Amino acid sequence: MRFSITSRDKACAARTGILHLPHCDVITPVFMPVGTNGTVKALTTDDLKEIGYNLILSNTYHLYLRPGEEVIQKAGGLHKFINWDRNILTDSGGFQIFSLSALRKIKPEGAWFQSHIDGSKHFISPEKAVTIQAILGSDIQMQLDYCSPWGASRKEAEKALAITTEWLGRAKDKFEEVAADGKYQGNLFSIVQGNFFNDLRKKSAEVCIESNTPGIAIGGLSVGEPSELFYETLAYTAAFLPEEKPRYVMGIGTPEYILNAIEQGIDMFDCVLFTREARNGRVYTHKGAFALKKPENTDDFSPIDKECGCKICREYSRAYLRHLFKTGEILCSMLASYHNLYFINELITNSRKAIQEGRFLEFKKDFLSRYTEGNANE
Repeated sequence: MRFSITSRDKACAARTGILHLPHCDVITPVFMPVGTNGTVKALTTDDLKEIGYNLILSNTYHLYLRPGEEVIQKAGGLHKFINWDRNILTDSGGFQIFSLSALRKIKPEGAWFQSHIDGSKHFISPEKAVTIQAILGSDIQMQLDYCSPWGASRKEAEKALAITTEWLGRAKDKFEEVAADGKYQGNLFSIVQGNFFNDLRKKSAEVCIESNTPGIAIGGLSVGEPSELFYETLAYTAAFLPEEKPRYVMGIGTPEYILNAIEQGIDMFDCVLFTREARNGRVYTHKGAFALKKPENTDDFSPIDKECGCKICREYSRAYLRHLFKTGEILCSMLASYHNLYFINELITNSRKAIQEGRFLEFKKDFLSRYTEGNANE
């Protein structure tokens, strides 16, 4: 994988670039919609292309359990299975090890876990995670990692980091094996862990740099910590990462977090926030987010966001969307999800333009001032 930096903002670490991936080039910074089960909920692949997405995320853990990698292999890989001819990044399943802690047991050799679907027991090792993702045909695959929770003791954080470090070496060895014949064209990313201990973060970053993977992800953030600590830890960690490689912060989605990450030179982000909140009737605007169910939207025939150029804002009113939400109509999830993903894609696009013009910090300040202080129901 090649990564080309195309512009930098002299006032901060923000930059734009191009990820040259197997299915098409991806301009960075980039937000990746999450299609956990091989679908971005309530949207078609044509919807995603229409908005302008070239890279989505799917989850190895969920696809391994259902429908299983054998089914996807018979289909000719995940791209064909889901009718998506652009790029896919797959999470290794490491986050599920973290989030489904009641159903798993971590060992140096790998993770034992109980299926949340039927209770059956499974084992995933760093080697198995690589193999499954290669079968899926991921354009970018992530190493299996161990994310320790916010508030973990130093001893727990050290143990998690030691396991993550060992798993990276094993994942890389397996990746080189499965990619040796040239048939699989994907790329392996390493992941920085270390909880919220600066020396552990630095140590982990150094290990990832030494591994020489094409890109490096920052994991273990946005796991319940205060926002100030998120910003501090992100900035500290990002400063160690090499300029010439793409940097990916896993699982962040609010406009505030994304803009702060861009300022620190982060190139990639993903989150379920925008589609999950859309399904719960919450939509985003330049003056903040709001709930469609609020009574003041009953006879408000204005669009979700007067400044948004998406087709949802051109064609439908707040009153109609509130009606759809209150009556439980599936169309509400479809329209709101489209709008929310358009909104964040537009924010990223405008961020790139501001970086290219050397005014990102001004853009960030102006956007967040309106977003956090505005009244979306005006």
